[in-house]
Amino acid sequence: MSIPVSGAPSQIAKSKVIRRTVNFHPDIWGDRFIKNIFKDKDIHFRKVREVEELKEKVRRELLASAGHLSQLLGLINALQRLGVAYNFEREIEEALEHIYAIYNDNNDVDDDLYNVSLRFRLLRQQGFKISCDVFNKFKDKDGQFKESMTSNVEGMLAFYEATHLRVHGEDILDEALEFTTTHLKSTTYPTNNTLAAQITRALKQPLHKGIPQLEARKYIAVYEQDDSHNKDLLKLSKLDFNLVLSLHKEELSSITRWWKDLDFARKLPFARDRVVECYFVIMSVYFEPQYSLARKILTKVLTLTSVIDDIYDAYGTLEELEPFTEAIERWDISSIDQLPDYMQICYRALLGVFKVADEELAKQGRSYRVTYAEDAMKLLARAYFDEAKWFFQKHIPTMEEYMNLTLRTSTYPMLTIVSFLGMGDIVTKEAFDWSFTNPKIIIASSIICRLMDDMRTHKFEQERGHATTAVECYMKQHGVSEQVAYDELNKQLLMHGRTLMRSV
Repeated sequence: MSIPVSGAPSQIAKSKVIRRTVNFHPDIWGDRFIKNIFKDKDIHFRKVREVEELKEKVRRELLASAGHLSQLLGLINALQRLGVAYNFEREIEEALEHIYAIYNDNNDVDDDLYNVSLRFRLLRQQGFKISCDVFNKFKDKDGQFKESMTSNVEGMLAFYEATHLRVHGEDILDEALEFTTTHLKSTTYPTNNTLAAQITRALKQPLHKGIPQLEARKYIAVYEQDDSHNKDLLKLSKLDFNLVLSLHKEELSSITRWWKDLDFARKLPFARDRVVECYFVIMSVYFEPQYSLARKILTKVLTLTSVIDDIYDAYGTLEELEPFTEAIERWDISSIDQLPDYMQICYRALLGVFKVADEELAKQGRSYRVTYAEDAMKLLARAYFDEAKWFFQKHIPTMEEYMNLTLRTSTYPMLTIVSFLGMGDIVTKEAFDWSFTNPKIIIASSIICRLMDDMRTHKFEQERGHATTAVECYMKQHGVSEQVAYDELNKQLLMHGRTLMRSV
């Protein structure tokens, strides 16, 4: 349903205009997260003390395992999958350096599929350059994987998980993925078998693609059922999970109060009301307690970017979008008078979020970071405007033109920079400078994001009168059918996915 809105008298005619709008489903959460349950401070501090004591016990056990490869690998794996590895970053890094130095591919004599696969995955995801040649020993003289491996189900599952850390050109891991997937799917277990449940989940979504806190919540139950589990580690994981969850609830309560005070649901009813969903997305970026400020800043920016996207994508007229873009580029509250009322509401909120972030970071001597984020937002607004001009001019660009603009409209470059704002000492000025050099990892991520979104929403976007997508661009430029366009874009997804893996 179209909503008539009057423009600002100084710039836009007062006559009512008919606007493109989308009937997004309403917010389903209400005030559920605003009312955060009060926690007893004495109980909270008692839990914090208990966690610190358990961390020391687990730390001692981690150091004591240094001479026992299998035990050390198992403990590191458990720490990561239980969501508590962030408490032992230095110890884990040192342990993996030790493992890499001793058990590299030049002197690896371990023939245990589980250990070799787990070691490969843990080292590679930590950034160590371990060769996939370590798996050659599991092939027979004909170059096929040994059928005897299939009886080692835990080893096959570990091998399957390891294959998801492959990069372009590692044919042995491509073969291994097909081999392990086929055999894991064909294996049958009693319905109450814990290993069977892990295999089912892994085949649906491997660990490498999971959200840490969701994976931890699932694995705590699995780990508890293992008779050989470490009792101190299990207790630590439960207590730590609940403390972190409590912090997340506090953050979400604060963010939803901020959002409700803006009253966008009533003032800007055409836009998506997705603050809770945005927080969940950011929690998957970093869940650790030390990134609390970073989560709050990034969630607010992402939520407002969603609204800005709806303004450019559907609601704003070209005559309104031009001064809106210029106002964002000037980044000055004095620019607000030239905007329609609904844009003023959004613009004021945008500047307000960055102002608060600047005040918080100034306390740490890091206010310089906000300038980078503001510049990134200005570039995004200009890219949104260029895309809007294509729509109003009924221009279908070439794939080259479209993909060039996609690198800016995907929001990944801007969100990457904003994600660094509240991350403390781990981020340097050089990291912000690097972000503006169009690094391959951001380019590949942006393209993957855009192509996946275009293929998923192509038909819906055309029904609502949205700007052109990659599907239309490819069809027009090459004179092919929709299916051929989908097939080609899927090939590009695979190519950029490999680029992304090489960049990590």
